Amino acid sequence: MKEGVSPTDKRNLILAFESSCDETSVAVIEDGHKILSNIVATQIKSHQRFGGVVPEVASRHHIEEVTLCIADALSEAQVGYDDLDAVAVTYGPGLVGALLIGVTAAKTVAFAHNLPLIPVNHMAGHIYAARYVEPIEFPAMALLVSGGHTELVYMPAENEFEIIGETRDDAAGEAYDKVGRVMGVNYPAGKTVDEWAHQGHDTFKFPRAMEKDDNFDFSFSGLKSAFINTTHHADQIGEKLNKQDLSASFQQAVVDVLAEKTQRALADYPVNQLILAGGVAANQGLRERLERDLSSNPTTHLVKAPLKLCGDNAAMIGAFAYVAFKHGVFADATLNADPSLEFDWVADPVK
Repeated sequence: MKEGVSPTDKRNLILAFESSCDETSVAVIEDGHKILSNIVATQIKSHQRFGGVVPEVASRHHIEEVTLCIADALSEAQVGYDDLDAVAVTYGPGLVGALLIGVTAAKTVAFAHNLPLIPVNHMAGHIYAARYVEPIEFPAMALLVSGGHTELVYMPAENEFEIIGETRDDAAGEAYDKVGRVMGVNYPAGKTVDEWAHQGHDTFKFPRAMEKDDNFDFSFSGLKSAFINTTHHADQIGEKLNKQDLSASFQQAVVDVLAEKTQRALADYPVNQLILAGGVAANQGLRERLERDLSSNPTTHLVKAPLKLCGDNAAMIGAFAYVAFKHGVFADATLNADPSLEFDWVADPVK
Protein backbone atom coordinates (compact mmCIF):
# COMPACT_ATOMS: atom_id res chain seq x y z
CA MET A 1 0.00 0.00 0.00
CA LYS A 2 1.21 3.51 -0.74
CA GLU A 3 2.86 5.25 2.20
CA GLY A 4 0.39 7.40 4.09
CA VAL A 5 -2.67 5.89 2.40
CA SER A 6 -5.41 4.25 4.44
CA PRO A 7 -9.05 3.37 3.83
CA THR A 8 -10.03 6.18 6.19
CA ASP A 9 -8.56 8.89 3.96
CA LYS A 10 -11.17 11.19 2.48
CA ARG A 11 -10.58 10.16 -1.15
CA ASN A 12 -9.70 6.61 -2.17
CA LEU A 13 -9.45 5.73 -5.85
CA ILE A 14 -9.62 2.12 -7.01
CA LEU A 15 -8.96 0.92 -10.55
CA ALA A 16 -11.29 -2.06 -11.00
CA PHE A 17 -11.26 -4.85 -13.61
CA GLU A 18 -14.08 -7.18 -14.69
CA SER A 19 -13.65 -9.92 -17.31
CA SER A 20 -15.55 -12.93 -15.99
CA CYS A 21 -17.58 -13.61 -19.15
CA ASP A 22 -18.19 -11.56 -22.30
CA GLU A 23 -17.67 -7.99 -21.14
CA THR A 24 -14.25 -6.37 -20.75
CA SER A 25 -14.64 -3.56 -18.25
CA VAL A 26 -12.36 -1.20 -16.36
CA ALA A 27 -13.54 1.51 -13.98
CA VAL A 28 -12.20 4.13 -11.60
CA ILE A 29 -14.24 4.32 -8.42
CA GLU A 30 -13.99 6.86 -5.63
CA ASP A 31 -14.76 5.76 -2.05
CA GLY A 32 -16.84 2.82 -3.24
CA HIS A 33 -19.85 4.86 -4.32
CA LYS A 34 -18.79 7.42 -6.93
CA ILE A 35 -18.16 6.34 -10.52
CA LEU A 36 -15.46 8.44 -12.17
CA SER A 37 -15.42 6.14 -15.20
CA ASN A 38 -16.85 2.77 -16.18
CA ILE A 39 -15.71 1.52 -19.57
CA VAL A 40 -17.46 -1.58 -20.91
CA ALA A 41 -16.45 -3.32 -24.16
CA THR A 42 -19.19 -5.80 -24.94
CA GLN A 43 -18.79 -8.92 -27.08
CA ILE A 44 -22.48 -9.67 -27.66
CA LYS A 45 -22.35 -9.33 -31.45
CA SER A 46 -19.44 -11.77 -31.65
CA HIS A 47 -21.29 -14.42 -29.67
CA GLN A 48 -24.75 -13.98 -31.22
CA ARG A 49 -23.79 -16.06 -34.26
CA PHE A 50 -23.09 -18.99 -31.93
CA GLY A 51 -26.26 -18.59 -29.84
CA GLY A 52 -24.26 -18.10 -26.63
CA VAL A 53 -20.84 -17.30 -25.20
CA VAL A 54 -17.89 -19.23 -26.64
CA PRO A 55 -15.15 -19.20 -23.97
CA GLU A 56 -12.19 -19.13 -26.37
CA VAL A 57 -13.69 -16.28 -28.38
CA ALA A 58 -14.39 -14.37 -25.16
CA SER A 59 -10.79 -14.74 -23.97
CA ARG A 60 -9.39 -13.46 -27.25
CA HIS A 61 -11.64 -10.40 -27.15
CA HIS A 62 -10.54 -9.64 -23.58
CA ILE A 63 -6.90 -9.69 -24.72
CA GLU A 64 -7.70 -7.23 -27.50
CA GLU A 65 -9.70 -4.83 -25.33
CA VAL A 66 -8.24 -4.75 -21.84
CA THR A 67 -5.39 -2.27 -22.39
CA LEU A 68 -7.69 0.01 -24.39
CA CYS A 69 -10.23 -0.07 -21.56
CA ILE A 70 -7.54 0.83 -19.01
CA ALA A 71 -6.47 3.86 -21.03
CA ASP A 72 -10.08 4.99 -21.56
CA ALA A 73 -10.98 4.53 -17.88
CA LEU A 74 -8.05 6.62 -16.65
CA SER A 75 -8.63 9.28 -19.30
CA GLU A 76 -12.36 9.62 -18.59
CA ALA A 77 -11.72 9.79 -14.84
CA GLN A 78 -8.94 12.35 -15.44
CA VAL A 79 -6.53 10.49 -13.18
CA GLY A 80 -3.15 8.79 -13.56
CA TYR A 81 -1.62 5.73 -11.95
CA ASP A 82 -0.06 7.91 -9.24
CA ASP A 83 -3.53 8.99 -8.13
CA LEU A 84 -4.70 5.44 -7.49
CA ASP A 85 -4.79 3.76 -4.08
CA ALA A 86 -5.47 0.18 -5.15
CA VAL A 87 -6.27 -2.16 -8.02
CA ALA A 88 -9.21 -4.57 -7.81
CA VAL A 89 -10.16 -7.50 -10.01
CA THR A 90 -12.79 -10.19 -10.38
CA TYR A 91 -11.03 -13.53 -9.87
CA GLY A 92 -14.13 -15.73 -9.86
CA PRO A 93 -16.58 -17.17 -10.53
CA GLY A 94 -16.68 -17.14 -14.32
CA LEU A 95 -14.98 -18.51 -17.43
CA VAL A 96 -11.43 -19.42 -16.46
CA GLY A 97 -9.80 -18.07 -19.62
CA ALA A 98 -11.70 -14.81 -19.45
CA LEU A 99 -10.94 -14.37 -15.75
CA LEU A 100 -7.23 -14.93 -16.34
CA ILE A 101 -7.03 -11.95 -18.69
CA GLY A 102 -8.41 -9.56 -16.09
CA VAL A 103 -6.38 -11.07 -13.26
CA THR A 104 -3.17 -10.85 -15.28
CA ALA A 105 -3.83 -7.25 -16.29
CA ALA A 106 -4.67 -6.20 -12.73
CA LYS A 107 -1.61 -7.92 -11.27
CA THR A 108 0.58 -6.26 -13.88
CA VAL A 109 -0.74 -2.79 -13.08
CA ALA A 110 -0.50 -3.39 -9.33
CA PHE A 111 3.10 -4.63 -9.59
CA ALA A 112 4.24 -1.93 -12.02
CA HIS A 113 2.85 0.90 -9.88
CA ASN A 114 3.37 -0.55 -6.39
CA LEU A 115 -0.36 -0.68 -5.63
CA PRO A 116 -2.22 -3.13 -3.39
CA LEU A 117 -4.25 -5.79 -5.20
CA ILE A 118 -7.83 -6.51 -4.09
CA PRO A 119 -9.44 -9.84 -5.11
CA VAL A 120 -13.20 -9.56 -5.66
CA ASN A 121 -15.92 -12.19 -5.88
CA HIS A 122 -17.94 -11.41 -9.00
CA MET A 123 -21.23 -12.10 -7.20
CA ALA A 124 -20.36 -9.74 -4.34
CA GLY A 125 -19.79 -7.12 -7.01
CA HIS A 126 -23.29 -7.66 -8.41
CA ILE A 127 -24.78 -7.17 -4.95
CA TYR A 128 -22.78 -4.03 -4.27
CA ALA A 129 -23.99 -2.40 -7.48
CA ALA A 130 -26.86 -1.38 -5.21
CA ARG A 131 -24.39 0.87 -3.39
CA TYR A 132 -24.74 3.35 -6.26
CA VAL A 133 -28.41 3.74 -5.36
CA GLU A 134 -28.09 4.10 -1.60
CA PRO A 135 -25.94 2.81 1.29
CA ILE A 136 -26.52 -0.81 2.23
CA GLU A 137 -28.12 -1.19 5.66
CA PHE A 138 -27.39 -4.42 7.49
CA PRO A 139 -28.69 -6.96 7.97
CA ALA A 140 -29.65 -7.21 4.32
CA MET A 141 -30.76 -9.87 1.85
CA ALA A 142 -29.87 -10.14 -1.83
CA LEU A 143 -31.80 -11.93 -4.55
CA LEU A 144 -29.02 -12.51 -7.03
CA VAL A 145 -30.31 -13.58 -10.45
CA SER A 146 -28.03 -13.88 -13.46
CA GLY A 147 -27.13 -16.07 -16.40
CA GLY A 148 -25.02 -18.36 -14.24
CA HIS A 149 -26.41 -17.92 -10.73
CA THR A 150 -29.70 -17.75 -8.87
CA GLU A 151 -29.12 -17.25 -5.15
CA LEU A 152 -30.61 -15.81 -1.99
CA VAL A 153 -27.77 -14.32 0.01
CA TYR A 154 -28.12 -13.21 3.63
CA MET A 155 -25.72 -10.48 4.76
CA PRO A 156 -25.71 -10.01 8.55
CA ALA A 157 -22.98 -7.37 8.35
CA GLU A 158 -20.61 -5.70 5.94
CA ASN A 159 -18.31 -8.23 4.22
CA GLU A 160 -20.30 -11.22 5.48
CA PHE A 161 -22.26 -13.43 3.07
CA GLU A 162 -24.31 -16.56 3.62
CA ILE A 163 -26.01 -18.35 0.74
CA ILE A 164 -29.33 -19.58 2.12
CA GLY A 165 -30.77 -20.71 -1.22
CA GLU A 166 -29.46 -21.42 -4.71
CA THR A 167 -30.40 -23.13 -7.94
CA ARG A 168 -29.95 -26.88 -8.08
CA ASP A 169 -29.64 -26.91 -11.86
CA ASP A 170 -30.17 -24.14 -14.42
CA ALA A 171 -29.93 -20.50 -13.42
CA ALA A 172 -32.88 -18.27 -14.30
CA GLY A 173 -30.90 -16.26 -16.84
CA GLU A 174 -29.68 -19.43 -18.55
CA ALA A 175 -33.28 -20.63 -18.84
CA TYR A 176 -34.29 -17.31 -20.44
CA ASP A 177 -31.61 -17.68 -23.09
CA LYS A 178 -32.57 -21.29 -23.85
CA VAL A 179 -36.30 -20.66 -24.24
CA GLY A 180 -35.50 -17.54 -26.25
CA ARG A 181 -33.43 -19.64 -28.63
CA VAL A 182 -36.39 -22.00 -29.09
CA MET A 183 -38.51 -19.00 -30.11
CA GLY A 184 -35.84 -17.74 -32.50
CA VAL A 185 -34.53 -14.89 -30.32
CA ASN A 186 -30.83 -14.00 -30.63
CA TYR A 187 -28.59 -14.26 -27.57
CA PRO A 188 -29.03 -12.69 -25.06
CA ALA A 189 -32.77 -13.32 -25.05
CA GLY A 190 -33.86 -11.97 -21.67
CA LYS A 191 -34.87 -8.48 -22.76
CA THR A 192 -36.98 -9.68 -25.69
CA VAL A 193 -38.69 -12.40 -23.65
CA ASP A 194 -39.49 -9.81 -20.97
CA GLU A 195 -40.97 -7.44 -23.56
CA TRP A 196 -43.08 -10.19 -25.12
CA ALA A 197 -44.23 -11.30 -21.67
CA HIS A 198 -45.78 -7.89 -21.09
CA GLN A 199 -47.75 -8.30 -24.32
CA GLY A 200 -49.09 -11.79 -23.60
CA HIS A 201 -50.95 -13.82 -20.99
CA ASP A 202 -50.12 -16.81 -18.78
CA THR A 203 -52.16 -19.29 -20.80
CA PHE A 204 -49.84 -22.31 -20.64
CA LYS A 205 -49.54 -22.58 -16.84
CA PHE A 206 -46.02 -23.99 -16.81
CA PRO A 207 -44.82 -25.78 -13.63
CA ARG A 208 -43.45 -23.86 -10.64
CA ALA A 209 -40.78 -26.28 -9.46
CA MET A 210 -39.98 -26.28 -5.72
CA GLU A 211 -42.19 -23.21 -5.17
CA LYS A 212 -43.74 -24.62 -1.99
CA ASP A 213 -40.81 -26.78 -0.84
CA ASP A 214 -39.51 -26.22 2.66
CA ASN A 215 -36.24 -24.63 1.56
CA PHE A 216 -35.00 -21.59 -0.33
CA ASP A 217 -33.49 -23.43 -3.31
CA PHE A 218 -34.56 -23.05 -6.93
CA SER A 219 -34.90 -25.30 -9.98
CA PHE A 220 -35.58 -24.17 -13.53
CA SER A 221 -34.62 -27.20 -15.62
CA GLY A 222 -38.13 -28.66 -15.39
CA LEU A 223 -39.69 -25.39 -16.49
CA LYS A 224 -37.29 -25.18 -19.41
CA SER A 225 -38.10 -28.77 -20.41
CA ALA A 226 -41.85 -28.15 -20.17
CA PHE A 227 -41.48 -25.09 -22.39
CA ILE A 228 -39.41 -26.98 -24.99
CA ASN A 229 -41.77 -29.97 -24.97
CA THR A 230 -44.76 -27.70 -25.48
CA THR A 231 -43.22 -25.94 -28.46
CA HIS A 232 -41.87 -29.15 -30.03
CA HIS A 233 -45.25 -30.85 -29.73
CA ALA A 234 -46.91 -27.86 -31.40
CA ASP A 235 -44.37 -28.03 -34.24
CA GLN A 236 -45.07 -31.73 -34.76
CA ILE A 237 -48.82 -31.23 -35.14
CA GLY A 238 -48.49 -28.03 -37.15
CA GLU A 239 -49.89 -25.75 -34.45
CA LYS A 240 -48.59 -22.18 -34.27
CA LEU A 241 -48.19 -20.93 -30.69
CA ASN A 242 -48.34 -17.28 -29.68
CA LYS A 243 -44.81 -16.18 -28.68
CA GLN A 244 -46.14 -13.43 -26.43
CA ASP A 245 -48.28 -15.92 -24.48
CA LEU A 246 -45.39 -18.39 -24.35
CA SER A 247 -43.13 -15.65 -22.97
CA ALA A 248 -45.73 -14.47 -20.45
CA SER A 249 -46.32 -18.03 -19.24
CA PHE A 250 -42.61 -18.76 -18.90
CA GLN A 251 -41.82 -15.47 -17.17
CA GLN A 252 -44.76 -15.78 -14.77
CA ALA A 253 -43.50 -19.20 -13.68
CA VAL A 254 -39.99 -17.85 -13.07
CA VAL A 255 -41.17 -14.73 -11.23
CA ASP A 256 -43.66 -16.66 -9.08
CA VAL A 257 -40.95 -18.98 -7.78
CA LEU A 258 -38.40 -16.21 -7.23
CA ALA A 259 -40.92 -14.02 -5.42
CA GLU A 260 -42.37 -16.84 -3.30
CA LYS A 261 -38.96 -18.03 -2.12
CA THR A 262 -37.84 -14.47 -1.43
CA GLN A 263 -40.92 -13.68 0.65
CA ARG A 264 -40.40 -16.78 2.79
CA ALA A 265 -36.72 -16.00 3.20
CA LEU A 266 -37.57 -12.49 4.40
CA ALA A 267 -39.98 -13.98 6.95
CA ASP A 268 -37.22 -16.21 8.35
CA TYR A 269 -34.43 -13.63 8.07
CA PRO A 270 -35.73 -10.16 8.99
CA VAL A 271 -33.62 -7.56 7.19
CA ASN A 272 -33.57 -3.84 6.51
CA GLN A 273 -33.13 -4.16 2.76
CA LEU A 274 -33.77 -6.60 -0.06
CA ILE A 275 -31.27 -6.05 -2.85
CA LEU A 276 -32.17 -7.19 -6.35
CA ALA A 277 -29.00 -7.75 -8.35
CA GLY A 278 -27.54 -9.59 -11.34
CA GLY A 279 -28.27 -9.50 -15.05
CA VAL A 280 -31.86 -10.73 -14.63
CA ALA A 281 -32.44 -7.91 -12.11
CA ALA A 282 -33.08 -5.77 -15.21
CA ASN A 283 -36.22 -7.84 -15.89
CA GLN A 284 -39.21 -5.52 -15.56
CA GLY A 285 -41.60 -8.32 -14.64
CA LEU A 286 -39.45 -9.33 -11.68
CA ARG A 287 -38.94 -5.72 -10.59
CA GLU A 288 -42.65 -5.01 -10.69
CA ARG A 289 -43.51 -8.15 -8.72
CA LEU A 290 -41.00 -7.47 -5.94
CA GLU A 291 -42.10 -3.83 -5.73
CA ARG A 292 -45.67 -5.00 -5.28
CA ASP A 293 -44.78 -7.69 -2.74
CA LEU A 294 -42.65 -5.37 -0.61
CA SER A 295 -45.08 -2.46 -0.74
CA SER A 296 -46.86 -4.02 2.25
CA ASN A 297 -43.65 -4.80 4.15
CA PRO A 298 -43.00 -1.92 6.57
CA THR A 299 -39.56 -3.15 7.69
CA THR A 300 -37.82 -4.19 4.48
CA HIS A 301 -36.91 -1.72 1.74
CA LEU A 302 -36.33 -2.90 -1.85
CA VAL A 303 -33.12 -1.65 -3.44
CA LYS A 304 -32.74 -2.43 -7.14
CA ALA A 305 -29.36 -2.30 -8.82
CA PRO A 306 -29.35 0.44 -11.49
CA LEU A 307 -30.40 -0.93 -14.87
CA LYS A 308 -27.12 0.07 -16.48
CA LEU A 309 -25.19 -1.80 -13.76
CA CYS A 310 -27.19 -5.04 -13.73
CA GLY A 311 -24.96 -6.58 -16.39
CA ASP A 312 -21.28 -7.29 -15.87
CA ASN A 313 -19.23 -4.13 -15.30
CA ALA A 314 -16.19 -2.97 -13.36
CA ALA A 315 -18.01 -0.27 -11.37
CA MET A 316 -19.75 -2.94 -9.29
CA ILE A 317 -16.36 -4.60 -8.68
CA GLY A 318 -14.98 -1.28 -7.47
CA ALA A 319 -17.93 -0.82 -5.12
CA PHE A 320 -17.24 -4.03 -3.25
CA ALA A 321 -13.48 -3.59 -3.56
CA TYR A 322 -13.73 -0.55 -1.31
CA VAL A 323 -15.29 -2.73 1.39
CA ALA A 324 -12.50 -5.29 0.98
CA PHE A 325 -9.99 -2.41 1.07
CA LYS A 326 -11.32 -1.28 4.45
CA HIS A 327 -11.21 -4.83 5.79
CA GLY A 328 -7.65 -5.47 4.64
CA VAL A 329 -8.55 -8.11 2.04
CA PHE A 330 -5.54 -8.11 -0.28
CA ALA A 331 -3.81 -10.61 -2.53
CA ASP A 332 -0.28 -10.98 -3.88
CA ALA A 333 1.19 -11.97 -7.22
CA THR A 334 0.11 -15.60 -6.72
CA LEU A 335 -3.57 -14.67 -7.15
CA ASN A 336 -5.16 -16.98 -9.71
CA ALA A 337 -8.54 -17.27 -11.41
CA ASP A 338 -11.09 -19.39 -9.55
CA PRO A 339 -13.96 -20.22 -11.94
CA SER A 340 -15.96 -21.99 -9.20
CA LEU A 341 -15.44 -19.39 -6.47
CA GLU A 342 -18.11 -19.25 -3.78
CA PHE A 343 -18.85 -16.78 -1.01
CA ASP A 344 -17.12 -18.54 1.86
CA TRP A 345 -13.83 -16.68 1.31
CA VAL A 346 -15.23 -13.18 1.74
CA ALA A 347 -15.16 -12.75 5.51
CA ASP A 348 -11.42 -13.45 5.72
CA PRO A 349 -8.44 -11.93 3.92
CA VAL A 350 -6.96 -13.98 1.09
CA LYS A 351 -3.78 -15.63 2.31
